[in-house]
Amino acid sequence: MAEESDLEKTEPASERRLEKAREEGNVARSRELTTFVMLGTACAGLWFAGESLGTSMSGALHRGLQFDRASAFDPSHMLAQTGLMAMHTLTAIGPLFAMMIVAAVVAPLMLGGWLFSTKSVGPNFSKLNPLAGIGRMFSAQSLAELFKALAKSALIGGVAWWVVSRDIGALMDLMAQPAHYALPHAMVLVAKHCALIAATLFLVALIDVPFQLWSYYRKLRMSREDLRQEHKESEGDPHIKAAIRRQQQQMARRRMMAEVPKADIVLTNPTHFAVALKYTDSGMRAPRVVAKGTELVAARIREMALEHKVAILEAPPLARALYKHTKLGDEIPAGLYTAVAEVLAWVYQLRRWKTEGGDAPRTPTDLPVPADLQYTVEAA
Repeated sequence: MAEESDLEKTEPASERRLEKAREEGNVARSRELTTFVMLGTACAGLWFAGESLGTSMSGALHRGLQFDRASAFDPSHMLAQTGLMAMHTLTAIGPLFAMMIVAAVVAPLMLGGWLFSTKSVGPNFSKLNPLAGIGRMFSAQSLAELFKALAKSALIGGVAWWVVSRDIGALMDLMAQPAHYALPHAMVLVAKHCALIAATLFLVALIDVPFQLWSYYRKLRMSREDLRQEHKESEGDPHIKAAIRRQQQQMARRRMMAEVPKADIVLTNPTHFAVALKYTDSGMRAPRVVAKGTELVAARIREMALEHKVAILEAPPLARALYKHTKLGDEIPAGLYTAVAEVLAWVYQLRRWKTEGGDAPRTPTDLPVPADLQYTVEAA
């Protein structure tokens, strides 16, 4: 039951899935919204410019029906007249066409926003599968689209019949009017009829837009297994990440161990902690921690210190404080300056004694560690 529940697409689409769908050109679209916007734009254009457009078209028709002797005997004159008439017609209807083009571009952006994807226009040979095509023809989505198309056709057809039947008398009167009167009146009637039909399309779009959004997000729903897989892909496989972390730790440890032979002193707990310090007059304001560790790492630091003849001092409170309050490469805390200075003085005396002889230097004890920097083993 748990496996079945994981495979059911009950979870909303993640942001990554939505972005991927958008990259593939898959966004919510409503053809009804586009149709309404284009028809509404045409109605607005006809409503505000219907009379002037009718007058222009009437003039173009009047000039087109004129016939003179020059046109009969000179074909070039006829072509010039035809071109002139075409220019007048294009000038008259050009603004309306421009508005329609703008509406055709803007309408899809109202729902899905601006999108340019080459994947959506690329070849998809899976769509050539006849069995898949037949399956899409008889799918629930296709049946819903068919029902919607029939309902829309019936609604718009009924509204169109009702609108035209109301003005049938005015339409019949147009035949008895001169052309220069009839065409502007016809444009006004067409604009009124289109506006009523556009209002019907607005109701259709008002229903279709929420349906398309619901259908779009429903198709992109994910199962719990999809979410887990996506999280694994985005965050990385935990096993691989753990292996990478182990490798990084090993590399960092090797780099740290390479610094132990260069250290001036290794402070120990004596067995639980080990901290290696390095100080040079040039480029350092205070001694730095070049290596540190506990348990096995501490033992390895001590081994390398003995191997490369680096001084080792058993100073549990100071070693624990340095381990707790510093990171690799950090300068020691100001509160430990006095204790570390005493240790380094002992290291320099020890080096001079080994080369020049004399009395062995006294090993420092009771090194001062402020209470706020102390770190006990029990606290660890």
